[in-house]
Amino acid sequence: MTFEERQDFARQVADLNKYGQALNQCASVDEVVSLTLEAITLLFDFTDVTVVEVRGDDLRVVGSTNPELSDGDPPGSVADRAVAAGETVTVTGPDARLDGDSAVDAALAVPAAIVEETVAVIVVRSATVEEFGDEYVRPMEILASHAATAISNIRSRERLERARQDIETKKEMIELYDRLLRHDLGNDLQVITGFSEALVDMIEDDDRAHYAERIHEAARSSSDLIQRVGDLVSTLEGEEEPEPRDLASILERTVSEVRTGYDDITVEFDPAEFEYTVYAGELLGSVFTNLLSNAVVHNEEPVTVRTYVEETADGIVVGFADDGEGVDPSIRDELFEMGRKGPDSGGSGFGLGFVRALTESYGGDVTVRESDRGGADFRVRLQRA
Repeated sequence: MTFEERQDFARQVADLNKYGQALNQCASVDEVVSLTLEAITLLFDFTDVTVVEVRGDDLRVVGSTNPELSDGDPPGSVADRAVAAGETVTVTGPDARLDGDSAVDAALAVPAAIVEETVAVIVVRSATVEEFGDEYVRPMEILASHAATAISNIRSRERLERARQDIETKKEMIELYDRLLRHDLGNDLQVITGFSEALVDMIEDDDRAHYAERIHEAARSSSDLIQRVGDLVSTLEGEEEPEPRDLASILERTVSEVRTGYDDITVEFDPAEFEYTVYAGELLGSVFTNLLSNAVVHNEEPVTVRTYVEETADGIVVGFADDGEGVDPSIRDELFEMGRKGPDSGGSGFGLGFVRALTESYGGDVTVRESDRGGADFRVRLQRA
């Protein structure tokens, strides 16, 4: 018998949708787990139900009506098989049991996934059902889908809140460094710059004048660097908390500006592919501008950048893949550090550090890998609103 052929099909779908709405109102993963266990127990009259949370390769029980399982326990092989296969798994006989003394005859493991990323597994074991058929599999998959959406949304909110807290801490530290740089060190450098300039004019000996000139240039360069850091700090301090923003319109405006400003770049961009709303601040466009202009500045030949978007379990990835010279693998991990730049770079080294600081403040991140065209592929992960 299929799920749709059951006499109580309409009622069961209605009940599942009600639980789905309730799951989306949950404020924590614990609430999602508790409500999922309740739904399966009440709607299907199963007494051996386990919810397994999946984080990468780590599977751990987060709730179970089985007294033999506690939070944090490994879930058993049937859950592992469901995650590995990326689809529902049913088993019968000894393979369905947690131990040899169990009376269980059948087990069902349903992965709860968002965009092919499994975030949880629902495991049901029964001593009365000989084999789980479609009449059980289909409704469990519907409930698992609701649970996956709820867990993914909660994780996104938690990441966004952590990002907000982190950026506040970072702002406090940045403000402290800013005061030290601009006031204390800045004042000293002004003195050095002034006196070294006077020495250059006073010394007639060419060798000595050369040394005085080098001191003057170093002091002036340091003063300029402090000013650039100060401007960056002021920009970050003025950035407001993330709010829902239209991705397509921001990217469209950015791409247009870059195309106008640089003759040696071709940007492959289709606004229709980027119809998403994301959490970000007003400077999201600056993130994209930095990455696109970076492709031109660091390649001697004309460059083509392909923009693309990928959905993830908790957000989206906006990618910029070019056909340029690429990024040396040895410096990829350090590329986004403030002030870090490649050996042949003539820039300040703050552009990509600025990009990382902003994306992290939005609850996302930025990474780089080799593109399918042999160049660089910068990937900006953002939270969906």
